[in-house]
Amino acid sequence: MNLFSFPNSNPYVEPPPPPPPMSTLEEICSGPLVEPLPENRGRNPGLPHAPTRTPHLTAAEERLALRNALRYFPPCHHATLAPEFAQELRQHGHIYMYRFCPPMRIKAYPIHQYPCRTPQAAAIMLMIMNNLDPAVAQFPQELVTYGGNGQVFSNWAQFRLVMHYLSVMTEEQTLVLYSGHPMGLFPSLPSSPRAIITNGMVIPNYSSREQYEKMFALGVSMYGQMTAGSYCYIGPQGIVHGTMLTLLNAGRRYLGSGDLRGRVLVTSGLGGMSGAQAKAAVIAGCIGVVAEVDEAPIRKRHEQGWLMEMSSSLDHCIQRIREARAAKLPLSLGYHGNIVDLWERLVLEYQRSGELLVDLGSDQTSLHNPFSGGYYPVQLSFRQANQLMASSPGQFRTAVEESLKRHVAAIDTLAEAGMFFWDYGNAFLLEAQRAAKEEGSGGATEFRYPSYVQHIMGDIFSLGFGPFRWVCTSCDPKDLEVTDQIAATVLEEIAVGVSEGVRQQYHDNIRWIREAGKHQMVVGSMARILYSDQKGRVCIALAINKAIADGRVSAPVVISRDHHDVSGTDSPFRETSNVYDGSAFCADMAVQNFVGDAFRGATWVSLHNGGGVGWGEVMNGGFGLVLDGSEEAAKRASLMLNWDVSNGVARRCWSGNSNAYETMERSMEAETQLRVTMPYAVEDQRVLDQALDQALD
Repeated sequence: MNLFSFPNSNPYVEPPPPPPPMSTLEEICSGPLVEPLPENRGRNPGLPHAPTRTPHLTAAEERLALRNALRYFPPCHHATLAPEFAQELRQHGHIYMYRFCPPMRIKAYPIHQYPCRTPQAAAIMLMIMNNLDPAVAQFPQELVTYGGNGQVFSNWAQFRLVMHYLSVMTEEQTLVLYSGHPMGLFPSLPSSPRAIITNGMVIPNYSSREQYEKMFALGVSMYGQMTAGSYCYIGPQGIVHGTMLTLLNAGRRYLGSGDLRGRVLVTSGLGGMSGAQAKAAVIAGCIGVVAEVDEAPIRKRHEQGWLMEMSSSLDHCIQRIREARAAKLPLSLGYHGNIVDLWERLVLEYQRSGELLVDLGSDQTSLHNPFSGGYYPVQLSFRQANQLMASSPGQFRTAVEESLKRHVAAIDTLAEAGMFFWDYGNAFLLEAQRAAKEEGSGGATEFRYPSYVQHIMGDIFSLGFGPFRWVCTSCDPKDLEVTDQIAATVLEEIAVGVSEGVRQQYHDNIRWIREAGKHQMVVGSMARILYSDQKGRVCIALAINKAIADGRVSAPVVISRDHHDVSGTDSPFRETSNVYDGSAFCADMAVQNFVGDAFRGATWVSLHNGGGVGWGEVMNGGFGLVLDGSEEAAKRASLMLNWDVSNGVARRCWSGNSNAYETMERSMEAETQLRVTMPYAVEDQRVLDQALDQALD
């Protein structure tokens, strides 16, 4: 019996009235459903929608985009579909194929409900649908999960085809995806990945933002961000833990204490991943004030319980900051307005009274996408900005640049007074520097303020710690509770024997996982995240796999991680910004990670151009691995997770990071088959100068 298909209906029972087209999982998995064509309901006005894109296509390129879209459908439907696709292209700057967006609720359903031949395929289907859940996705009908333009697919035909291929896939086939497009199922080995995903693999000389807008409009390339295009996003929880760790370690570095009671963090963004900031601030114990220009996400976070209070009054915000500081009470306050207005008001309060009302500052606007909705200039209302963005991109770009200058000026004033500011890896300082038409101070990755990786998280990555996560495919909260307990127990056992340098990281994560269930962080799938090193990840995965085999966990569990990790991403302005041997702009690590995970047992792997700080600025790789309780799954998890971490630690070690050097030494002691090329340090720097001086002679 196929446990992963629907049972046949009873032929003797009067069937219910036929449901709307494409209203069940079986129908979604049957393909694009062109006989007959589903009703075109257009865009859902009750959902937030992506800003209009401005690809500036020529007449010939518009014809090409239309022809490319129609190739998903037989010619008998072209006369019907061509006019509406052309209208979408002209009106929205892209052909999303809204007609084929299913009317049923897109979300993570229990794994046994997906019609398929292998649970590995069912797990991928669950993860895809979770990424497009309106509770999770930023712009679900445009297939954008987060970041303003982080796509799962380019259009709804691709979604339907992928779901169909996964439903008929065997364990001797691999689904190949080119920038959202399912190229098809190809014969492979049972040990091979079930899906290979690449996004935005563009010849380097043509990897510009302008070229991207055209290629996306043509339907030939796609920006998958990081975990959006690899189907591994788990909602804002995916970043809340990393944000909490960042805050705790920022307090230790900048304020001299991890006790953040009465301390104030000011930042911006409550949309996709930035939505985690409010919750993380409260868990860390501080007062988090987060500005957001769009009313929809600020209300969404408030309704989800992630944001305690919201206000559109700067006077009220200042009052609540003072009250919470005095009482030393944790608070998350959402300011519905522009972050620049908030920063400038804090400057005014300081100038009036000498009172510095903010201790820590950062920013999580989507500045990797500054001129297409990732950043809203202070001079314009939200509505005005969206209109100008579409009608006059050049004027909008100028407004963004002027706003960024004001933004940085306010931060500079408060920083000189004693506030500690860092770049949160969203390209804020990079775009601010470009707006000011200034050269960087120092090296190519150096700015006035540090990246949070450089000063806070980089050394943690070099210790092998990064965002390990898992999803319970049963969708049962009881399974999540069991896995939480397993992870906590495993970490407590390991922490007894760790070195002093990593003990604090273990204690932070034990505290996190013990408290995680109390903070209502699940949005979408039953998922959890924590930061763990190589040993911790392997031990947690093996313990969860055993629990599945024993029946303590009722269904398979998908393990994954954020691409923002030890070895997943080469990003000179974020993940590898603390690599100082000249290789910060090299992308060997991410590509090796992708390939190595594939042949060491991952269920699916992905490689993306872009992510976090923008198209053309990053290369990143991700994976998903299904634990099903088998010995084979345990072997895959152990082999792949060890590589997935060691790859990045080895690269960081070779670049000269002392934490990575020590971590690599311990890893080689624990695994006799691991042999890594270790660097020799230049102990006497005068040798360099003397040699160069002699060479001049």
